[in-house]
Formats: sequence, structure tokens, C-alpha cells
Amino acid sequence: MLDGARFPLELPSASPARRTATALVNQLDDYLLPRLAQLDAPLLVVVGGSTGAGKSTLVNSLVQARVSAAGVLRPTTRSPVLVCNPADSAWFRQGDLLPGLTRTNEPSEDPGTLQLVNAPALPPGLAFLDAPDIDSVVDANRTLAGQLLSAADLWLFVTTAARYADAVPWELLRTAQARGTVIVMVLDRVPPEAIDEVAAHLSEMLAEQDLGSAPLFVLPETQVDGQGMLPDWATLPMATWFSRLAADADARTAVIRQTLDGALAALLPTLEELAAAADEQTAAAEALDERVRAAYRSGHRTVEQGLRDGRLLRGEVLARWQEFVGTGEFFRSLEARIGRLRDRLVATVTRRPAPAAELRTAIESQLVTLLRGVAAEAAENAYTGCRAHPAGAELFPAELAHPSDDLPERAERLVRDWQRGVLELVRAEGGDKRFVARTAAYAVNATGLAVMIAVFASTAFIPTGAEVATGAGTTVAAQAVLQAIFGDQAVRTLAAKARADLLKRVRTLLDEEAARFLTRTEQARPEPATAAELRGAAAWVEVTRRHSGLIEAAPTPTEGTGT
Repeated sequence: MLDGARFPLELPSASPARRTATALVNQLDDYLLPRLAQLDAPLLVVVGGSTGAGKSTLVNSLVQARVSAAGVLRPTTRSPVLVCNPADSAWFRQGDLLPGLTRTNEPSEDPGTLQLVNAPALPPGLAFLDAPDIDSVVDANRTLAGQLLSAADLWLFVTTAARYADAVPWELLRTAQARGTVIVMVLDRVPPEAIDEVAAHLSEMLAEQDLGSAPLFVLPETQVDGQGMLPDWATLPMATWFSRLAADADARTAVIRQTLDGALAALLPTLEELAAAADEQTAAAEALDERVRAAYRSGHRTVEQGLRDGRLLRGEVLARWQEFVGTGEFFRSLEARIGRLRDRLVATVTRRPAPAAELRTAIESQLVTLLRGVAAEAAENAYTGCRAHPAGAELFPAELAHPSDDLPERAERLVRDWQRGVLELVRAEGGDKRFVARTAAYAVNATGLAVMIAVFASTAFIPTGAEVATGAGTTVAAQAVLQAIFGDQAVRTLAAKARADLLKRVRTLLDEEAARFLTRTEQARPEPATAAELRGAAAWVEVTRRHSGLIEAAPTPTEGTGT
């Protein structure tokens, strides 16, 4: 479920959500699921701390063997080293815990490996894992250190007198405290004369962060022996503390249960946070889609208004229509019973004759010009609106601010297809089928052109004052002709159907243009069920806590057992 949680839209919450989801997947795989499956497995102590704090030296000293490389070169620990009693090696070798790390018996420079070392001096039931530096200059080391700490039953946190107030360790300690992880602190390399002062100050800082119950061990500044290990007297209190913990099965179980319950409890708000981020992703995708659709809806309304307000009757279309009617060519295609109208209509027209093809071309040109302008404006508005949204800034490239390269050709094809559709409409729905049959194709073409002109008028070809002024009476002429052929209601029906067909085709064209934006948001949109699944996972976590008895776990066994 978490593997499938995507946060692709670049919102402020997206990058933190991705990191959180990755960390949760790692923690589930590395620790929570294996530990829930086997609560009685050996307790894992992860030794973490800053660069040069002496983690490897401390591990070597506690297990009384040189198992982890220590030295002056930084970073020294490049891949993690896990040390356990031979009796416990099978548990760690089978790979349930930290399954993403390849087991090896030899030191490795590969941070993706986990070196397993047996140490007979280490009591059974307890293992130490020497992790990379939490503040390493190597990104992979820091990432791995955080992953290993999340897989710990107990953190053994090592710092020094010179660096115990650094910000990075305290950030991790606060994270551990929020998770309920059991923590043991080690203050290393303290000058003997400053032990009381520095230890007291560190204790105060721990108390301020609600970590006052964490055992604190202080290691004075001293020399290592020929094997690179600390003197026994320096590590004796800590070694004794861990030996008692290893020997006490109930104490180990209490530590495991406290850390496990804390980790599960911390999942609840984290999963809710991820669910909220998923909701935000979905809402952002819908907001982007709505901005695109609004821009193209506005474009469609512009076309619709252009058909209703008579603006397309002006200019070239009007001139060609006047010429077409004025030649008498229109009337020669009509039945004799309306011939008496011809003389009166021709008298209103003074322009030179022009063929029907020029009128049809003018209609096509006028519509194509309108469609290109509308598509350009809609693309610019959609692009500007989406780029203004935080999630759209990186999602939409600059070329989307303009219509598709092939839009002019598609617009021309749309208009030509519509014009052919109008002619088919005249053939199919003409009021006097005998008239259509007798006057043949030319009459259909001429009548179809008249219907196209009717589509450009505001009231199904009943002209407004502006149309009468600009049309010099030709709209009235065409209306009279069409009514003579088809009847008044048929004229309205033909014009309405032709207009609806044109608007439907325009909507398809604009939808195709909008799809350039919508396909990008669709590809980036998270799965609709993501948020619900995350909240369902939170419910599962709570049930798991109760059924496993973790909530009733005993208080941390570390209280009262410090130095």
C-alpha cells in the first residue's frame, strides 16, 4: 500500500510526503513486520552518533574483539557491522530484519551490505550494530544511518564532550523520543576534570527533551590499548548494564515492546499526514483540471455567442451572400411558384455577381478564424491559470500556452464537415421533398448556404436591428425564400439543428485541445483510493497494537538501572 502511494504533483507537502512514505516502507520491512512476527528474537542495539564519536571503538571494547574498523580517517564505518553471539547468528543471517542489506562475512565498502560477525564474549539475546555516522559527509551513509536507527530495539547514542550539543544528534534524539524508542546515552572522551560539569549539563539537556530517564554513561578521555580498545575499567559499568539486560528475558521483552509500541503509535499520525497529503494531491489535480475546463468552456461560450449575436454575418460573409443572392443564381434553383419574389429581392442587391463557392469559402474562413482565435485564447488562459497553481508550475511546458500545431487544419476540416452535414440535413429534413427532388443538387447547395447564414443570426434568422442595417435587407430576403420552400417552423428547426451540430463539433475540437493539459494531470494524479487506504492502514496499526498486547507493555526497564 505504501509502495503505491504517489505524490507526483509538486506541492509543498509532496517532497516531505515522499520521504516519509519511503522511511515508513523501510521501517515496516526492516523492523516492524519482522519484530511483530517474532517478539522473542534477540534484542538489537544500534550504535549511532556523530563522526569521530568513537562508536566502532566502543563496540569493539564491549564485545572484547576487534570486529569493526576504527581509525582517524573519516568516515570510517562505510558499511554496517552487526555483532552477535554465535547462538543468535541464524536470526540475523536469515534476513527477516533489514532484508534490503546483503549479508556478508567480510568487511565491505558497499553500504548495501551488512557484515555479520560472531563474538562469543557477547552474551546471547543481545546484538550490537555499528552504524555509519549520522552526520557523514557521504549522503548514502547518512541515509543508511537513519534507516538502521529505525530498525533498532534500543539506540546506544554516542556523543563527545566537544559535540554533545550539536543540532543533528538532538534532532534524531527527539525523533526517537517521539517514537518511544528506548535510548541509552554515552558521553565519550570527556576530560577527567570536566566530567561532572559536562555530564550535568548533558543531563539537563536530556531532561528538557523528556529524555531524563535515559541511562547516561560517561567515558573519560583515555588511551586505547594495542588492539584499539578502551580499558576494561572505562567500559565496565556499561558492559555490566548490558550483561544484566541480556540475562533478563523480561527486561529485554519490555525494551522490545516499548520500542515496538512507540514505533506503531508513531505510525498513526504519520499515516494520517500522508493521507492528508494524498487528499491535497487529488484536490490539486482537480483544481488544475477545473482551470483548464473553465478556460475551454469560456471558449465554447465565445463561439456560441458569436453565432447568436450576428457578428459572423458581417464582413466577407455578408458581402458574398449579397452577391450570391444578387446574381439571381440562387433563385434559378428554386421552384417557379416563388419566382415572383426574385425581382423584388434582386432589386435590393447592387453588388456584382459571385458564385456560390465564394460564399461557402467565406463562411469557412470566418468560422475558422473564430475557432483559431478562441483556441488560442483558451490555451493561454488554461496555461496561465495552471502555472499560477503551485502544482502546475512544473507540470505544464510552455508550448501548451499555444494551440496544437495542427489546429488550423483541424478547424478547417471541422467547418467543411459541418457544411457537408448541413447539406445532408437539408436533404433529410426538407419540408417539400418533391421540391428537393425536382431542383436536384444545386438547389440543395443553395438552400444549405442559406441555412448556414441562418445559423449566424441571433433568432433563427429573424434579424435584429444591427443585422438589418449591415445586411441591407438580405437576411429578410433569405428568410422569405426559406419560408417559401420549407415553411416558417422548418426554417427555425433547420437553423437550430445546424447550430447545435456546429457547437457539438466545436466542443469536440476544444475538448481535444484541453486534453493536452488534462492528460498531464491524469498521469500525475494519485490513485483515488490512496488516502482511504492510508487511513485504513492506520486503523490496522491500532488493531495490531491492541491485539499484540503492546499497549499494556511494562514501563521501560531502563529506569533506575543507569550508572
